[in-house]
Amino acid sequence: MDVYSKQLTQLWDADVIVVGSGSAGSSAAIAAARSGADTILVERFGFLGGTSTQVLDTFYGFYTPGSVAYKVVGGVPDDVVARLKKYNAAFERPNTYGAGTGVTYDPYILRITWEQLAQEAGVRLLYHSFCTDVIRDGDRITGVIVNGKRGLMKLTARVVIDCTGDADVSHQAGAPYERAGDIDPAQTLTTTFRMIHVDIERAKAFGKKAMWEKMEEATATGNYDLPRKEGSWHITPHEGVIHTIMTRIADVDATDPVALTNAEIEGRRQTLEYARFLQDYVPGFENARLSWLCAPIGVRETRRIYGRYRLTREDCLTARKFDDAVAACGAPIEDHHGGSDTKWEYLPDGMTYDIPYRALLPTEVDGLLVAGRCFSATHDAHASCRAMA
Repeated sequence: MDVYSKQLTQLWDADVIVVGSGSAGSSAAIAAARSGADTILVERFGFLGGTSTQVLDTFYGFYTPGSVAYKVVGGVPDDVVARLKKYNAAFERPNTYGAGTGVTYDPYILRITWEQLAQEAGVRLLYHSFCTDVIRDGDRITGVIVNGKRGLMKLTARVVIDCTGDADVSHQAGAPYERAGDIDPAQTLTTTFRMIHVDIERAKAFGKKAMWEKMEEATATGNYDLPRKEGSWHITPHEGVIHTIMTRIADVDATDPVALTNAEIEGRRQTLEYARFLQDYVPGFENARLSWLCAPIGVRETRRIYGRYRLTREDCLTARKFDDAVAACGAPIEDHHGGSDTKWEYLPDGMTYDIPYRALLPTEVDGLLVAGRCFSATHDAHASCRAMA
């Protein structure tokens, strides 16, 4: 076994380090800085937003589904949406599957919005830097080691918040976790794509159920490889441009770079198949052209920590409340399992459950918080509370 050593350069010291700038990480950093904490936000790409700016274009979970749309999310997310609307880059629309009113936005303007709000709060941004390891003093994490163009560098702080989505910091710190697929089948991955020059009115009039029937018909010919026989497309802030959630790549450990590489390639292969299907079978897509693919692939589930409390399916579906609640969620359980369909289970009409603070606290490591889709929840509960809002 080779041993590698290197002298570390201290870059910054702060009160809080947030690793990963998705919806959870950007919100955490903005909130921490607004509260007066000297805050660093580390991001491996050159912009903020994670899945919200790389893969998707709609926030779900702001509102409960059902007969009445109750708004259940506020705070920093409200500021994000308000800034997007100021730029005329967001609107609200019903969800295709009844998951509640969604806030659809321009992901490129959202990149700017996250960055503006972070800078206005005083967050120190560090792009193009990947968390490679952690620094520990006994049971307490005291910093992280990041790798980038300048090589390995050390960041130290009183508190580290793991918002990597994959629990990368927790993994390096030795915090216990469940890896998706070890107990329950892991949720599938999706390469989202956009098409331009779509006749929106004709395509909407055709309807999703007719499109699903055509997916079955096209697959039966043997000329199309469509693993998911449903999927959806929706309008965007741009005329004639639609965004899709259709491809499906199953049985992937997205913490394995070899497996993830193969998934990226397969997702792009499926994109061409679904785009060809839409052009050939769905009215309004005859003149449409593929214009954009997400990068990286959309990952729903990898590592989930074992926290001081673990949110369960029963907690979600019974709308359980907690004394140490830090958030509320009314989103349904949306399980993108392997196969051709998706499993949906809904909360009681208009109800929400709480996410307790204890679920953000990993066991066996002090000085570490975890937010976003890697926090402490079972597979079923995670399929609800992973919603970005």
